[in-house]
Amino acid sequence: MGSRIVATGRALPRTAVSNQDLERFMDTSDEWIRTRTGIGCRYTLRSGESLAEIATQASRSALERAGMKAGDLDAIIVGTVSSEYTFPSFACQIQTQLGADFIPAFDVAAACSGFVYALSVADSSMRAGDFRRVLVVGADALSTFVDWTDRRTAVLFGDGAGAAVLVSEPGNRGVLGSLLRASGKHWDLLSCRAPGVRGTLDSEVRRDADDAIKMKGPELFKIAVKSMEEVSRQVAERAGVKIEDVNLVVGHQANRRIISAVAERLGLPQEKVFINIDRYGNTSAASVPIALDEAVEQGRIREGDLVMLNACGGGLTWGANLLRW
Repeated sequence: MGSRIVATGRALPRTAVSNQDLERFMDTSDEWIRTRTGIGCRYTLRSGESLAEIATQASRSALERAGMKAGDLDAIIVGTVSSEYTFPSFACQIQTQLGADFIPAFDVAAACSGFVYALSVADSSMRAGDFRRVLVVGADALSTFVDWTDRRTAVLFGDGAGAAVLVSEPGNRGVLGSLLRASGKHWDLLSCRAPGVRGTLDSEVRRDADDAIKMKGPELFKIAVKSMEEVSRQVAERAGVKIEDVNLVVGHQANRRIISAVAERLGLPQEKVFINIDRYGNTSAASVPIALDEAVEQGRIREGDLVMLNACGGGLTWGANLLRW
């Protein structure tokens, strides 16, 4: 008995921030950002907004499309590093807002790889017979972790949430395989200290530069491309699938050049790669489920298609899931 995604959903903060908006208070330009990242816009939290509420909206959307109620769920698993609380878990906050109770609800902290990790955990538990219906969520608000005077990192991140409903199901559809990896020795390529301060774009509170996201871009770029290519090949091989038979790659939206480079190394044409970083920026653990929801909505994924999800994030962590839709 395997697991299959039967519905997806996404939700975003109310405020869209374009590159031109950033030009007004930052030494940057639309051309500089687009040529280096492919990003044109991102959505960011404002003072008073709650990421938990946005994640709940995405979850409700996925549940409604699945024809299910929160009470039908056996578990909630969330990939995030953006909870406003050390505890309780972000998943418990979503559980409460959905009105579910007495089911396990927990977080998986793998930064930008969070959804891929959470999906793997859900699938493994469902194959073991522990759960039959699981809500998997990816949600992050890394715009609240940046130093808004640092144009190298502040322009990259957006906020949002994506969700997927998995059900246990026999047959050859669903999650064919997952593979997760991490290399803690590279932790300093992408990191953020935990000072307990979240600074939205419009708030008077600003993170100290020492406590903001730190990133070594060139080194991270090389490892991300190599690791995402290798883990995608390995999970396809494990599933007995040729990489050229994959119909669509829905990868972490960190940088357009990374996405294109991974596709090139896999020998896949660009039309087999889904990209929406231009509209959302890097939403960390939310990027894969947001992109997956859009791909389904746009008809880019059809029944029987092979879909590869992959990501790389702070840790360093990386991983891939191969799905038969």
